[in-house]
Amino acid sequence: MSTSSQKIPKGANFLLGGLAGMGATSVVQPLDLVKTRMQLAGEGARVVRRNTLSTLYGVMRNEGLLAVYTGLSAALLRQATYTTTRLGVYSSIFDMYQNKTGSPPNLFGKMSIAVLAGATGAFVGTPAEISLIRMTSDGRLPVEQRRGYSNVFNALVRITREEGVLTLWRGCGPTIVRAMVVNVAQLASYSQAKQMLLASDHFKDDIKCHFTASMISGFITTVASMPVDIAKTRIQSMKMVEGRPEYKGTFDVLIRVSQNEGIFSLWKGFTPYYARVGPHTVLTFIALEQLKKLYLNFMT
Repeated sequence: MSTSSQKIPKGANFLLGGLAGMGATSVVQPLDLVKTRMQLAGEGARVVRRNTLSTLYGVMRNEGLLAVYTGLSAALLRQATYTTTRLGVYSSIFDMYQNKTGSPPNLFGKMSIAVLAGATGAFVGTPAEISLIRMTSDGRLPVEQRRGYSNVFNALVRITREEGVLTLWRGCGPTIVRAMVVNVAQLASYSQAKQMLLASDHFKDDIKCHFTASMISGFITTVASMPVDIAKTRIQSMKMVEGRPEYKGTFDVLIRVSQNEGIFSLWKGFTPYYARVGPHTVLTFIALEQLKKLYLNFMT
């Protein structure tokens, strides 16, 4: 992922990764909200089929135009924690390996680094993640059942006070699994796609190359991670029913969704997910590459 043979300090890698992710999130947050609403639409006795446009229109009609940015504070905190950690860990280990061996890791090496980076980032980012899921899904509930968090910090305080501090890590398991899948698919495929594009002699190390590699990476990421993502979403948004959780765990969600809503419902929200992941991947990696170049130009 390095844009130069010059070494970027580990702290700068973490900071640049977080800034890149936060900038991308500010653009694609409405698609994340639509994806969450679609993934939760089939809960209950009645299976609800909605597409991206009808879901988006419903949110704006019933909750107002600005409602599409509900949960933005949680999304930004998630990027500040999760993305900062995962991209920082990935870039640091990647550069450490390349500086030591003189060549980038092979595909298996990239995947291994991505798994470690994803798991670390997911654990750090889970409190912001559960706040984001709850805030973006709140508007679909009857008024009397809404949690009504005013911002991410209000959500974190209330969750801790009302449900216990460990609830901040509810769904940590599927969140980590999803992050590992996403990072293997996204980070490793991006690095591999970029390397192959540069080797083809049809691309230079510029925005065109970064864009093409990002779109390839975004599609692979969407296909690979959606089933785990819907499990994570439903576990983190669930409430206690008669003192018991709605779902027992990831496999319970996957089995029940497949049985009650159909196997392809595991990819429910594919369009907004890819519409979010594709541009988010593009914007994140383009921003990261450009921020690295700016850092190197400024520091040298």
